[in-house]
Amino acid sequence: MTTADVRPVADDIESTAAWLRLGISVLVGTIACVGMWSVSVALPAIQAEFGVARADASLPFTFAMIGFGAGAVLHGRIADRFGIVPSLVLGAFTLALGCVATSYAANVWQYALLYGVIGFGGAAGFGPLIADISHWFSRRRGIAVTIAASGNYLAGVVWPPIVHHFIDAVGWRATHFGIGVFCLVTILPLTLLLRRRLPAAAEAKAGADAALALARLGISSGTLQKILMIAGVACCIAMAIPQAHIVAYCGDLGYGPARGAEMLSLMLAAGIVSRIASGFVADRIGGLATLLIGSTMQSVALFLYLWFDGLASLYIIAILFGAFQGGIQPMYAVIAREYFPPGEAATRYGVILSVMLIGMAIGGWTSGAIFDLTGSYGAAFLHGVLWNLLNVLIVVWLLLRPGQPATNTSVDPAHLILRDGQPPHLRSGEWRLASSR
Repeated sequence: MTTADVRPVADDIESTAAWLRLGISVLVGTIACVGMWSVSVALPAIQAEFGVARADASLPFTFAMIGFGAGAVLHGRIADRFGIVPSLVLGAFTLALGCVATSYAANVWQYALLYGVIGFGGAAGFGPLIADISHWFSRRRGIAVTIAASGNYLAGVVWPPIVHHFIDAVGWRATHFGIGVFCLVTILPLTLLLRRRLPAAAEAKAGADAALALARLGISSGTLQKILMIAGVACCIAMAIPQAHIVAYCGDLGYGPARGAEMLSLMLAAGIVSRIASGFVADRIGGLATLLIGSTMQSVALFLYLWFDGLASLYIIAILFGAFQGGIQPMYAVIAREYFPPGEAATRYGVILSVMLIGMAIGGWTSGAIFDLTGSYGAAFLHGVLWNLLNVLIVVWLLLRPGQPATNTSVDPAHLILRDGQPPHLRSGEWRLASSR
């Protein structure tokens, strides 16, 4: 037995190495999530080259989201079973292959399908990375998770001007080829820095804590996941409405699409700040309570869109909306980590994330359909408020369950009943708490 095998859990959790791992995770996430933003930047060039309508030119975004959702589930399962390294290696090669192949697309359908491949590969740099970093923090888990989740938003800040520059300089085909090569040669070396696995003692302790939290909640893990999926869809339907339609809304009001694009950028920037701030809050009051605050305030921001449509007002509301919604999505990762064992967290969060992306797609489409029926975005914003209230009610119900709050409760791994003298397996139903301890 080596020294590392007997090293105390405290030496690994929230250590200098854990913070370094967090920084590397943010960098990998920023690189890997390029496809979520390059698809929008390249849209005008794609539409012009293939001579298609705007709806057809938007198909790559849809396929990218589908690929991202499917990738979140599969990469999460791989990360739970084999660790984050195999997931990232597969993601890097898939992302690179998709980008390089995209540069040879002969029509918009090939291009769209290949963006599904890009989305699938890029998914390894979001949900699985967030779940992985949650295992290396305890007291500061909330802030660590939200910082890791900010890699996606940072990609939205860094990549668009780079992609736009190279499309203007060398064309969209050469740009995609270059992106693929760049992602491969940067992600793979960074992945090697994340190859260390969570020590068994730390994994056992984390699993025991999650089991006790779930027991106090009083529902099964499967039921909790289904409830979180419904809640995630509800809040994302509401979240998608301003994000998908603020540019068009400003155009309808006569302010021009450029103003709407500025509001979207401000919304995104405020989202980065709020993600990190929500982490500090979650470390003090737990993921569920923090989710309730963010979801309630998102409802308030959506409600403000019903009453104010002046240019200055819309800028303010866009900032408020970004500040309120930015921390919502990472809270599902925090909650998954609080109530599910480490060996399941990435898969379960991946499933929740995939249905949240479906919610985003539904919200974007239904709000457009409501606008077509009514000729106004008023009913669409009200529609979003109602979905958001469903999310609020679900979270309130969970918080009012008997035995809450269950956060920051620690259980010694020694209090686990072992099978055949072996360490506990962190899979559902394979271990239990010693009721007499």
